[in-house]
Amino acid sequence: MTVRRDFQEPARCRPDLLIGREDLFTTARDQLASGGSVLLHGAAGIGKSTVLRALADEYGATAHTVLRCSATESESHLPFLALADLLGLVLDDIAPRLPAAQRTALESALTGRGESSLLRDGLALRLAVLSALRALATRGPVLVVADDLQWLDPASAELLGFAARRLEGTPVQLLCAVRTEGQESQEYARHLRSCPPDTVAVRLGPLNRAQVAQLLDHRGHGGLPRSTVREIHRTSGGNPLFALELGRALAESTARPRPGEPLPVPTSLRALVLSRLDMLSVEARRTLLVASAGARPTLTLLHAAGRDNAEAECAQAAELGLLATEQEAPSAVRFAHPLISAALYAEAPAQERRAAHAALSTAASDPIERARHLALATTGTDPEVAARLAEAAALARDRGAPSVAAQLGLLAARHTPADSVPGPDERRLQAAEDAITAGEVDLARDIAREVLTRATVPADRVRAWIIVIDTAGHTMAEVDAVFPQALADAGDDLRLLALVHYQLAWRGLIVEGDFTEAREEAAHAAELAERGGDRRTELLALAFQAQTETLMGHPEAPRTIKRALKEPQDPRVAWHHNGAGSARFRWLVMGDQLVEARATVTALLREVRRRGSVESEVHFLRGLAETELRAGHCGRALELARESLRLARDSGIGETASAMLTSLAEASGGDVDRALALAREAVEHAEEDGDQMYLSRALGALGYAQLVAGDPAGTVRSLRRVRRLELGLGITDPARGRWHGDLAEALVRIGEPAEAQDVIDASREHALRLGRESVLAVLDRAQALVRAALGDQDGAVAQLTSAQDRLAKLGYGLEEARAAFALAQLRTRHTENGPRRTAAYDEATRQFRRCRALPWLRQVEEALTGQQPEPSPAVPETPDARDALAGLASMERQVAALVMEGATNREIAGRLFVSVKTVEATLTRVYRKLGIRSRVDIVRLAAARRAK
Repeated sequence: MTVRRDFQEPARCRPDLLIGREDLFTTARDQLASGGSVLLHGAAGIGKSTVLRALADEYGATAHTVLRCSATESESHLPFLALADLLGLVLDDIAPRLPAAQRTALESALTGRGESSLLRDGLALRLAVLSALRALATRGPVLVVADDLQWLDPASAELLGFAARRLEGTPVQLLCAVRTEGQESQEYARHLRSCPPDTVAVRLGPLNRAQVAQLLDHRGHGGLPRSTVREIHRTSGGNPLFALELGRALAESTARPRPGEPLPVPTSLRALVLSRLDMLSVEARRTLLVASAGARPTLTLLHAAGRDNAEAECAQAAELGLLATEQEAPSAVRFAHPLISAALYAEAPAQERRAAHAALSTAASDPIERARHLALATTGTDPEVAARLAEAAALARDRGAPSVAAQLGLLAARHTPADSVPGPDERRLQAAEDAITAGEVDLARDIAREVLTRATVPADRVRAWIIVIDTAGHTMAEVDAVFPQALADAGDDLRLLALVHYQLAWRGLIVEGDFTEAREEAAHAAELAERGGDRRTELLALAFQAQTETLMGHPEAPRTIKRALKEPQDPRVAWHHNGAGSARFRWLVMGDQLVEARATVTALLREVRRRGSVESEVHFLRGLAETELRAGHCGRALELARESLRLARDSGIGETASAMLTSLAEASGGDVDRALALAREAVEHAEEDGDQMYLSRALGALGYAQLVAGDPAGTVRSLRRVRRLELGLGITDPARGRWHGDLAEALVRIGEPAEAQDVIDASREHALRLGRESVLAVLDRAQALVRAALGDQDGAVAQLTSAQDRLAKLGYGLEEARAAFALAQLRTRHTENGPRRTAAYDEATRQFRRCRALPWLRQVEEALTGQQPEPSPAVPETPDARDALAGLASMERQVAALVMEGATNREIAGRLFVSVKTVEATLTRVYRKLGIRSRVDIVRLAAARRAK
């Protein structure tokens, strides 16, 4: 494909705008920083020029001389043009430093005076270019930036290649870009041979869907529905230029494509791909149109659609590069790029498109495909066509393809006469519900709002209001005004009232943060649904009531779960993430039945994947990740959590919850900095949404990540907020967030054992009432740390040993390992570094390795090297010890002050612009001068001084 210059990316581009190219940019930048050269290669429009400019802007600042050229196809026949771009501005400076013969040949080539040519002055010109670059390099590093190498005039390409191969040991680097077609293309190899020997080739591939969405958003096209963005990604093949052109065309168009139709392709892109179509015969072009209209075209399908010479016509298209061959599936007809298919379809007249769909409506073997083609071949309303489409939508739904079902449902509504039963609005609402299942919430919301503009039937209106509320998710506060309207439309219809009160239960939880109100609304909804004979809504309401009671630690929770699991069941509720199966899973996890919980959530995940329910899949991926995390399988938990987060961000569903859970997994088995970033993101989103329920969970994740990062003061700040929030929400079950032991441990670390004891006592009371054995064991681990801080070493060791054994029996691998780590720290408090100290930590190391808990392993390493002092017994608050703070040296006082704030050694080093070793050495002097053993004692001394 030939990319016209007016479609190239903007000339200015900073590295922070290199969406999806960050790793490639880093690789290329590191190569340049090491003195090497870089060759960027990839397809037309893939972003080579953008990356090249960003690299040149950043690295060019370090070069003494930057030589640039950017060739074009229309000028590639002009000899020495690229060489003139590179050396024209420095010719007067370097010419006097060249031998006479070389200077004459170079001046003749660059100025056009004389008759210089490679044939006549070949050696002199080659040596002149080499000498010119060497002369420039004597004054400082030289960077040669050359874009679109494929359009370099042959003479310039030959001269540049000759010089480049002989520049080894000279501070001259090349930064070049060349177009290559196809992932397996080796065209760049020829250009690589013309680069310095140390050149690294960096291939730019297509962007993924999330990156395309980010690119569109950055360029001002972020208001497109997610389903449309997915279609842009598919049609563009991940090519940034193509995606931007498609997005721009859609944003500027008032008419959006109808369901089942490809995206409209702007004229700018059609010109890139359709020029070769003029070389096809009329019949071959019609054959390709039929192929572009089909979902999975094959030669067999084309024959059945009446294209008798499909083989020959496809072969002709393949020779022109319009079709790609498939060795694994020789009968498949695949376009070389999705954009070719879309442009071909967009270019065809409407009558020819309908003819192609009519042929495929009888040729396709799949009933869903036949119905789709029949709809696209038909104009106006037709009850028979509408019925066939509704049947096809039901079949797609049963197959687990809700997105297809939504498209077919919209087509069915379009062909349904206004006076039919079911009517067009009813079919649109079914399509909207299918869209929600598929994770296309923006499409569902648009459909519902469209129905509300004209619907008068109460059932349709309430159903539409429910879709609007459902698609709001955790931003339910934004649609608060919907509830009175929905209640008004429901009137005294028990079934409709049950639907609205079920949503009011969610509102009580998410918007009001009131578990009691949520429970009462759910119970009321279940009662209304039972009286109205709506078993589905009754089951959903009971499941919600059960989950709420479970989180509250309410004594009625087991009975409500049994009611929700009672027959008859509705299969749509049984596997739903808000159904009884989910409520039972939550009960099992909180009740320490990890093996059964894993089996339950695995079965639920398998079923929702079969049905294509995206929101439920995101939810159950999180549930399985949480179960694996509790069991100490940190590596597996991290994989599942990351998968959940990717799916949540792609669909826009459950992002806050997935970020929170992924933060916990990262802090346990991945990257602590990423854990902190994700937790803060989750906190920010929950606060923006006004979601009190997930705010407490997100703060709990942040507190845990801060603890793992060595920031106990931060942990205390975050988890104190959680404590206040849960008290206000009415949550009493400590198994819900399991933050209580972390808060107590952090309080001990900052010298607040009394508050730690208060947290333990309050939590233990509820854990005993509810029989939460794992929580009690974790609280005992924290209690042991309090004992140790108060000087009861033997009692602390005994309690830790007991807690470790109980956690092992319950199957909580990571918590067991943390107990072993705490035990090692207590036993080695007064032990110098050496074999004895290392042996004491062997058990904790072994267990953390078994869990793949990498951040915790790093904590063990720091403990072994003495970088992380452990809590020690309280220091007597003598006036001499307190007054000693004033006698510290300046650096020692600064370090001590930052320790009082809860900063880690690494954070102190960063803020004081010193090394971590300097901080450690300074702390050692502080301990010696003050007669103390750890940073916790510094905090105590400061507190005592304030109290005085």
